[in-house]
Amino acid sequence: MDVRETDITKPETLAADQAPPARKRKSVVREYAEAIFIAILLALVIRTLIIQAFTIPSGSMMDTLLVGDYILVNKFLYGPELPLTDYRLPGLRQPHRGDIIVFKYPQDEKRDFIKRIIGTPGDTVQVRGDQVFVNGNALVEPYTRKTDAPLADRSHSTYCGYAYACEPTVVPADSYFVMGDNRNNSQDSRYWGFVRREKIKGKAFLIYWSWDGDRHWLRWWRLGRYIP
Repeated sequence: MDVRETDITKPETLAADQAPPARKRKSVVREYAEAIFIAILLALVIRTLIIQAFTIPSGSMMDTLLVGDYILVNKFLYGPELPLTDYRLPGLRQPHRGDIIVFKYPQDEKRDFIKRIIGTPGDTVQVRGDQVFVNGNALVEPYTRKTDAPLADRSHSTYCGYAYACEPTVVPADSYFVMGDNRNNSQDSRYWGFVRREKIKGKAFLIYWSWDGDRHWLRWWRLGRYIP
């Protein structure tokens, strides 16, 4: 049987009024608004859970950290605290001796302090002059700023004006004994006691900017410096 041309069904062209409506394109204002919202949301998540920036306002950690250093703090390492709750996410590890940490100042939790961990839970800490002993062993601290007093006067001095660690002192559970590297210019655990674990915000790990306010110049050689 012959198939005629008229037997083949041809697609019909849709009328103009039957065409699917074109999708409306977002306005430029809306696109920018959505991008800004997402950027702000990501920044808040990163700041709350992962990394936060801090500025060094005093010389208590000299010469490791200087006034005008801008640092990044790893909050994820120890487990960040969820906002508006008492719950803390699991961390990668517990704070170690030698870590430089940012924490809520025990006597005014609206203020953030930065010090170095000297004693961990269960350690016995004693301070004699400039020498620190942990569990009976003299701590080797090449990072500390030394005083101008003769070494003999510092290490063998019997006078101790501190509230803590003049005598062997055991660090309580879930607490830490912290000190500044600039020992003669640091309000630390020697004066006000221990830092509770839940008050620690994170570990300092990087100097990303450093400005000398007195001389009004950038300390370019400190940029990107890792904080061990």
